[in-house]
This record gives sequence, structure tokens and C-alpha cells, in this order.
Amino acid sequence: MPNANEENSSALSQVQHRAVSELLRVSPVADDLARRFQEAGFTLALVGGSVRDALLGRLGNDLDFTTDARPEDVLKIVRPWADAVWEVGIAFGTVGCQKSARVEDTDQNFQIEVTTYRSEAYDRTSRKPEVSYGDSIEDDLVRRDFTVNAMAVALPQKDFIDPYGGLQDLAERVLRTPSTPEESFSDDPLRMMRAARFAAQLDFEVAPDVVAAIKAMAERIEIVSAERVRDELNKLILSAYPRKGLALLVDTGLADHVLPELPALRLERDEHHRHKDVYEHTLIVLEQAMALEDSGPDLTLRLAALLHDIGKPRTRRFEKDGRVSFHHHEVVGAKMTKKRMAALKYSNDLVKDVSRLVELHLRFHGYGTGEWTDSAVRRYVRDAGPMLDRLHKLTRSDCTTRNKRRASALSRAYDGLEERIALLQEQEELDAIRPDLDGNQIMETLGVGPGPVVGRAYKFLLELRLENGPMEHDAAVSALKEWWATQPQG
Repeated sequence: MPNANEENSSALSQVQHRAVSELLRVSPVADDLARRFQEAGFTLALVGGSVRDALLGRLGNDLDFTTDARPEDVLKIVRPWADAVWEVGIAFGTVGCQKSARVEDTDQNFQIEVTTYRSEAYDRTSRKPEVSYGDSIEDDLVRRDFTVNAMAVALPQKDFIDPYGGLQDLAERVLRTPSTPEESFSDDPLRMMRAARFAAQLDFEVAPDVVAAIKAMAERIEIVSAERVRDELNKLILSAYPRKGLALLVDTGLADHVLPELPALRLERDEHHRHKDVYEHTLIVLEQAMALEDSGPDLTLRLAALLHDIGKPRTRRFEKDGRVSFHHHEVVGAKMTKKRMAALKYSNDLVKDVSRLVELHLRFHGYGTGEWTDSAVRRYVRDAGPMLDRLHKLTRSDCTTRNKRRASALSRAYDGLEERIALLQEQEELDAIRPDLDGNQIMETLGVGPGPVVGRAYKFLLELRLENGPMEHDAAVSALKEWWATQPQG
């Protein structure tokens, strides 16, 4: 049997082997750039996430470098070499550029960032880091968030630089900080969110002292801008193992400050256990929704799965017969979703789409075993609009019962609803439900000009269309005239 040291050694040799092949792949670009820095009297090293990903065998075409050259010198070096250069991050010492190169017989585009050695820290009230430049790569690496991101490869000679044991932690799949966690999180409290994000992306464990520091310092996240918090949350939610990151946010108290609706789902279960653990149910729904994604991670669907039941704590009632009810929790939840997503500075379109899914996620449960009329099916499609496919997935994911018979019955019922929708779509073009007469035809039929009357008539015809399906032109005209005769004139 191999001992622990032998196993560790084997793990290390595997990651090093992967790194060599990954670095050889990007060498045509990285070495060319490094030689230009060398000729100008500066050093250049591949750093951070790029080194980590190379060691994990997943290095892409986004490359991060660090250098002792100041930003103005970096610009002088990369401008004649790169295909495009941008200075968006130059206030923080970062110059970005794009470079096309032929690698492994294919033309590839590389997105490159070169950052001057630096140190940065927040004061107690600022939302933005204060940046100062350094002259030592070791000092630059110690300011980074985790040891697995605090490794570098000096180029073009390819010397491996790992002063804080990142390679060992990578082999052990653990997240530690180069300095003490307290120092690291004081420098940038967003790193607490990043711990949860990397745990979710890489399926790594977070070291106990790091977890303890997050618990002690969780409220410090409030000095970080909502946009930065949102971006980390998105990366976490879109990761391969979001449950892992979300659990860390909740267990450390960090979620109380960034997404308090999530820990609030941990309702005390009643003594008869007559309702589910809503928090655990939510995580299962999220994972089941992920399993239904057909073209990569879907932020809209995942957010809706995560937030679909957040109205339950506010609507929970203990009924006289011992049951627990959550009446209208979907309506309350949709409002709460809008408020939380607005606070996190999500786009208006995304807020609208996610809150719509939350509002509609229970609608199907009135379908029973197929009791809906065609009119009800049309309204379901109309109300879902472009979110219909996601609503299908969310509704199916929301079944977490362990009762196989009930789960099978719900699945069959939803299959039936989807079949009816498909049939009606084929017959009636459900995706573009509109009245059988347009605005001009309404005005011509009623002999009126533009104004509120046309809007009312349009709404009447739309309801008629939803109720009865498509109508012939003459029938629609006749129905409109009958309606008009009942309206107060003058």
C-alpha cells in the first residue's frame, strides 16, 4: 500500500506533468512576449489562475502575467506586438491586449492581461482598493487571495515560483490564504466570496482557519460594491458544484449579508415533520434544473431555481388541522426576487425574467391530470412568453418528493401538458398569440381614430382569442361590433 507521502508525491507529479504540456501549448505566445520584456530590461511571469489552471490541465486562452515593469512601460512593449490594446484597468496596474497566434496548427486568439507587481488594501470605509506598486514577485504573490492562485512561472526560462505552498494545496484540493486569512480578507473582503466561488468551481475544500475567519469577518463584505458581489455570486451559481459554494455562504453567515433570503429558507420543521426543509429542497431543485440544461449553464434558470421558494418564510401558516401552508408564496417570492436582484444591480431584463419564473412556478399544479381547457393552456403559454422553455424545466425540477408514484404522476401530467402545448402551437402559432384583428382593422371596423378605445378593443379581442382560439376575419369583426354595441358611447 502506498503511504500518504507517496500518494502526495504522485499527485504532485501528475499536476506538474499536466502543467508542462499546457505551458508548452501557449509557449509561442508567452515566450515571445517574455523575450520582449527581457530585451526591455524587465521580467515577466505567468501568474495566478493561469498557473493554477495549467496545473489542473485546463488552461484556456486567457493568460495572466505579472511584471516589474510599470504600466507605462508595459504599454510601450505590448503596443507594437499586440493586435489590440486596452487600458481599462490601468489605474490598478493592468494592461490588457489581444494577440492572434498559430498554435498546434490552428489560429487562436489570446486575451492577455499584464499587471505590475502590486499590493492593495481596503480601508474601513472604502469600496475601492488603494494600489501601490512593488518590486518583488514574492510580495506580489502574498497579496493574492489563495495559495493555489499565488504561484508563478517565470518566462521564458520557465522557473516555477511557489513561495506559499500552492502546489501542495492544489494536490490536496484545499483553499488556504498566503498570509493569514484575517489579513487577506481585510485587504479585500470580496475574497470571502471568492472562497465560496472557487470551492464551487473547483470542488475544493476550504481550510478550517479560512472558514473561521469568514465567520468572524462576514459583515466586512458590506463595504464591497453590489456589482462585485453580484459578479462573484454569478460565477458561483454558474459553476459545476454550486451547492458547495452556497452552503459555505450560508454556514459562515456571509449569505446573511449578500443573499439573506437563502438562509431564511432553513425553517424550523414542525414537530410532525409535515413540510420539507425548504433550504435543502431549494438546493435539490437547483441541481435538478442544472441536469435539464441543454446548452450550457443558464443563469436565468439557476437564479429562478435558487429563488423560487423565497416567499415561503413570509407566508408560512400553521393551520388548525396541523398542516402547514404557504399561500401565495409565489407572488410574494416574485416581489422579493425583484427587490433582491435590484439590490445586487442585476439588469432589468434579467430581474423581469427571473421574477416571472418565480411567479409562475406553481401554475402547473392547477393542471391536475389534464383538467385545463385549451383556453387555460393558451394563457399558460401567453403568460410564460419567452420563458416557457425555462418554466418547463423549473416546474419539472421543483418535484423533489421521495414518493416515486407521486413523482411519476407529476412527470406524466407535465408530459401531457407539453404535448398539448406542442399541438396547439402547431395549430395556432401560440408563440405569437395576438388578436385576429390588428389596430388598423379595429379602427376601420368601429369608425374611430387612435386612442384608448382601440386599446380596450384590442384587449377584448385578445381575451376572445385566448378563450376560443383563432377566429375567421368576419367572425372577429362581428364579435367586435357586438362588444362595441355594449360599450358606453360619448
